Amino acid sequence: MKVATALVILLAGAAAASAALVPQRGIAGVRLAMTRAQVRAVLGAPRAAVHGRNEFGSFTVYRYRGLRVTFQGNRTVTAILTTRTTERTAAGVGVGSTEGQVRAKVAGVRCRTESGFRHCFVGRFLPGKRVTDFRITRGRVTSVTVGFVLD
Repeated sequence: MKVATALVILLAGAAAASAALVPQRGIAGVRLAMTRAQVRAVLGAPRAAVHGRNEFGSFTVYRYRGLRVTFQGNRTVTAILTTRTTERTAAGVGVGSTEGQVRAKVAGVRCRTESGFRHCFVGRFLPGKRVTDFRITRGRVTSVTVGFVLD
């Protein structure tokens, strides 16, 4: 009985340590401020790389299945977005979770409706700050973004 209990505790600890969605830090092993080479070392070559310009300057977006990694300024990761149901926090929150689960299991989260869409977020929407944003549609998370606020 003690061996089974120890195994359960060990497995639970391993799951928490390998959480693929870390609020304010990263998703799928990709962390904010990583270089393009570091992202490729973690995820491999992207399915597509989109280059462009916007009001903040040049950017590159690496696209993987259910994952977008943005390099605003083309230097380091400025945002990671996932629609994958497999990317979860240590507490098990991710795409497909209910708003109630997000509220109960994500520390410091706030939820509101703004500009016609519902979201729950950690952090402050101020230039240079980190934000983790859980987009909510019909009461469930449809995407999660970890990124730096640009404006």
